[in-house]
Amino acid sequence: MLVTTTIDGTKATMVIEGRLTVTTSPELEAEVAKLPESVVDVVMDLADLEYISSAGLRVLVGTQKLASKRGGALTLVHPVDEVYDIFEMTGLTEIFSFER
Repeated sequence: MLVTTTIDGTKATMVIEGRLTVTTSPELEAEVAKLPESVVDVVMDLADLEYISSAGLRVLVGTQKLASKRGGALTLVHPVDEVYDIFEMTGLTEIFSFER
C-alpha cells in the first residue's frame, strides 16, 4: 500500500493505492496520526484502492472520529465498485460521506 498526503490549509488529501489490510492498515493509521492539528477535513481518494479489510475500515472510522472531533469531516472519493461494495455490505455507506 502507498499513501500520498497533500495538505492545503485545513484540508488533507490522502491518496491510497493498493490493498488496505490488517498488515498495511498500521501504515495508514500512522499517516493519519501525523496530520497537523490544523487539519480538520480529510479527503481520502480511493480510486487506486484495490481492497479494504475490516482492519482498514477501522482506521477509516477512527479518521472520521478524529475529523469530527476537530470540527471537520472525512470524505471518501472515487472508490472502485469492489471497494464500495464492501462499504455497502457492512452498512458503512450510511456513516461515511462518499463522492463517486
